[in-house]
Amino acid sequence: MKLQIKGGRLLIPAASSANSVAPPHAHLERRADLFIVDGLIAGIGSAPAEFHADRVLDADGLCVAPGLVDLSARLHTRPPAPGDQSNATLESELSAAVAGGVTTLVCPPDTDPVLDRPALVEQLKSRVRQLHQAQVYPLGALTQGLQGAVPSEMRQLTEAGCIGFSQADVPVVDTQVLCRALHYAATYGYPVWLRAQDPFLSRGGVAASGAVASRLGLPGIPAAAETIALQTILELVRLTGARVHLQHLSSAASIALVRAAKREGLPLSCDVTFNHLHLIDADIAYFDSQYRLDPPLRTQRDRDAIRAGLLDGTVDAMCSGHTPLTEEQKLRPFGTAVPGASGLELLLSMTVKWAQEARVPLAQALACVTRAPAAVLGLAAGRLELGASADLCVFDPESYWTIDADAWRSRGRNTPFHGYEVPGRVRATLLGGRVVFEQASL
Repeated sequence: MKLQIKGGRLLIPAASSANSVAPPHAHLERRADLFIVDGLIAGIGSAPAEFHADRVLDADGLCVAPGLVDLSARLHTRPPAPGDQSNATLESELSAAVAGGVTTLVCPPDTDPVLDRPALVEQLKSRVRQLHQAQVYPLGALTQGLQGAVPSEMRQLTEAGCIGFSQADVPVVDTQVLCRALHYAATYGYPVWLRAQDPFLSRGGVAASGAVASRLGLPGIPAAAETIALQTILELVRLTGARVHLQHLSSAASIALVRAAKREGLPLSCDVTFNHLHLIDADIAYFDSQYRLDPPLRTQRDRDAIRAGLLDGTVDAMCSGHTPLTEEQKLRPFGTAVPGASGLELLLSMTVKWAQEARVPLAQALACVTRAPAAVLGLAAGRLELGASADLCVFDPESYWTIDADAWRSRGRNTPFHGYEVPGRVRATLLGGRVVFEQASL
């Protein structure tokens, strides 16, 4: 299959060092045709010899970028029950991914059942291959059943296809167990993904501690619940030398700790969700349970620190934190609603929105959801260069649209952004040179 993408504005994120983003001038933007042969980018600007396109996509007025790489998207791995139209399925969420321009995503291990056995990982990867809509990289459970007692069989899970190990949102209370797991992971070079969350300080809390939670009468979760757990993780990284990726940081104090740890040379990376990039605790003032998130939304100071961390490279990547929930789980009083928001179909738009608000060049902003998260994974994804896989997102950055969760492909209609007008509409998504989503004829 030979494909030509004609007249698009190519956004080419540059590679960056481990502790800093590439400077704005290193990211490239140019108007040029793109030529794809057998799933690979074979020409930029000029066609390879004897190229005759089987199809031409007219991208005049549109941007062409690498497919987005999402570091956190929960997937439902159990096949749906007959007639069940409420719960998310693997099919529905991968369809949502490509509709949002996401071609590579990481699946946490807290699936049903938990990804702690090689057969379950192999089954997931087999189903993903059959669907052929996006690349899925599973995280294996760090401890058996995510119970925090016995480390999992990491070698076998890696051989089955896991790219790292995680507890998802379940903390390991026993520090000795966590230390042993990190020692083992360091010995074999396995990356470990951790949420910094003290289970005792966060117990019973539903909102960030502070003036807003106090005024609303909601039990709070202090920033110290994150920083105390983070300090423990940092000490264990110093002790074991394990490579750790920190997920979903939410506070200014945590960003400062990671910045200092990176300067020290610790083998760390971290991410934030776009919810925490755009929202603050004041947004929960009307007790709307769609704003119930984990970690909770914090102050404007915390949000500003997250934005600064993305710009200076302290924060490596932005993700959706995609957590599809049913109406029954979400449409409850704020304090009893299940925390989480869907986001696969919003990752691009929220990145474009941030670029516009912060006056960040679009190619630089997109690096946070393409090349930078791919570097965290150690993958040659998120690139737009000769010889790279043609995993691409074609979108209109000037097209504003109103978010209507009821029209989503995802069965998780839970989002605090319903009704928002946002920029950046995906027109087409390509996976290995194959069009897997097309919003309108190009």
